[in-house]
Amino acid sequence: MVRELVPDAFWQRVAPLLPPPRPKKKLGRPRADDRAALEAIVFVLRSGIPWEMLPRKQFGLSGMTA
Repeated sequence: MVRELVPDAFWQRVAPLLPPPRPKKKLGRPRADDRAALEAIVFVLRSGIPWEMLPRKQFGLSGMTA
């Protein structure tokens, strides 16, 4: 993206509040990147688009995942 939605200073404050990753299992979908999910959430909140219209190529995850 041209403009960063989640600057490094903001990410450093938010990251400790997130739960630690669980041990990897063979079942289920792999966990999405936490920072990518937060960027997608901020994008939807700032732009006002519906979750279903989140550009998957730009964030690497779908609106339902975020």
